[in-house]
Amino acid sequence: MVDARITVNGKVTPISPAAPHTTVLDFLRDRGFTGSKEGCAEGECGACSIMVARPGVESPTDWIAINACLVPVASLDGQEIVTAEGLGELDGSGTPTELHPVQKEMAVRGGSQCGYCTPGFICSMASEYYRPTRCASAHAAEDTVTEAESHDHEHGPNGFDLHSLSGNLCRCTGYRPIRDAAYALGEPEADDKFALRREQDAPEPVATEYSQDGRTFRRPETLAEAVQLLRERPDAVLVAGSTDWGVEVNIRSRRADYAIAIDRLPELRGLTVESDHIEIGAAMPLTEIERRLDGSVPLLAQLFPQFASRLIRNNATFGGNLGTGSPIGDSPPALLALGASVVLASADGERTVELADYFTGYRQSVRRADELIKSVRIPLPLAPVTAFHKIAKRRFDDISSVAVAFALELEDGIVSRIRIGLGGVAATPIRARDTEAALIGKPWSTDTVEAAAAILQGEGTPMNDHRASSEYRAAMLGQSLKKLYAQTTEAVLS
Repeated sequence: MVDARITVNGKVTPISPAAPHTTVLDFLRDRGFTGSKEGCAEGECGACSIMVARPGVESPTDWIAINACLVPVASLDGQEIVTAEGLGELDGSGTPTELHPVQKEMAVRGGSQCGYCTPGFICSMASEYYRPTRCASAHAAEDTVTEAESHDHEHGPNGFDLHSLSGNLCRCTGYRPIRDAAYALGEPEADDKFALRREQDAPEPVATEYSQDGRTFRRPETLAEAVQLLRERPDAVLVAGSTDWGVEVNIRSRRADYAIAIDRLPELRGLTVESDHIEIGAAMPLTEIERRLDGSVPLLAQLFPQFASRLIRNNATFGGNLGTGSPIGDSPPALLALGASVVLASADGERTVELADYFTGYRQSVRRADELIKSVRIPLPLAPVTAFHKIAKRRFDDISSVAVAFALELEDGIVSRIRIGLGGVAATPIRARDTEAALIGKPWSTDTVEAAAAILQGEGTPMNDHRASSEYRAAMLGQSLKKLYAQTTEAVLS
């Protein structure tokens, strides 16, 4: 295997002598790229944002913004990244000579303010600037509606999606000029090098075996190789989006003697729709899943905007969210309501486990040490009525106090089937079995819902913590069912 290296702003740079756990952020700053900052080291502030070239959904390459503070630099072996320093025009020595359109708009509209977070905002904004369908959606809107109707409070008249900035927190609180800069952006020029780069293939995954100071980072080429490595090293840490492991490295100083990267395995990155199920690769980033499904699974379409932030979703995966076993992960309640299963792979083969049977205790599951999550399987047809309710202190980019997902089927006003997934109210994500039993076969009415809501309040064992009291969590469970009833009634009346 060749020496590990990464292309930074067009220049190939060796990763050595960085330790295998070194984050992209620390790697860059050690080499003089100090635009990326450490604000939180947890992927919440976006001050460290950079752009990476990845296989695209609508074009051969998409420019995707990620949190540099969470990702080990070894995981980007053979890949291509751009920092805020590399966006403008550079001379032969790498010195900027002309501002990028995003940088220019941020400057003239007062979006830079104190400047600490500005490079991160600029990389996230540039990623959205180069989204292939951004301008196309704006032109389509212009053809059908008036200018005043062509955008809402989260989308600009130029097609700019403010969700792309949901992971960038400005400490000066001056969001209006930042939004103004985003909405002022036009289309990239015909000779824009980053726009042209989208028409070329993204870098292929590189098989990596990178060792320093007795620790090893390994990227296998195939799933078969990965599970064999896992059999030989059951103590290995599996790294996909690294949105959870990166926090462990930064905040708790965790180190892995042996890490296996599975984020680029083709067997874990597929999305197929069969006659009786949808299969989603466990290592496909949530943003890519969202774009490929394009609203065809309404419950997931409700989940995605509330799952952390766009920066996190650009790297986070279903496999990682389920693999950590956290009781407050946002995807398990939705997947439980959808009746999903997980496909587990090992050197012995594959097995399928219903998600309702997957979790066994706090951050524990039936997955063996020599297994990895290959995919998530959602049965078809989907329930016609679904909802995802997340109760948190912030609307976006926050951990839920309670998360509730519903999948409901009605026949002539009678509940024929319902699945309710809960998060944040027990040691594991759970199905609200007692509430489901109380609803099935009953009329979908005020009396039925009131009685079932009282049962739902007693599901799980909610605790008191800094996010919410146990009484509040229980009350929110009951209210969520009443909210669902109100929403379905309003839909019928309208």
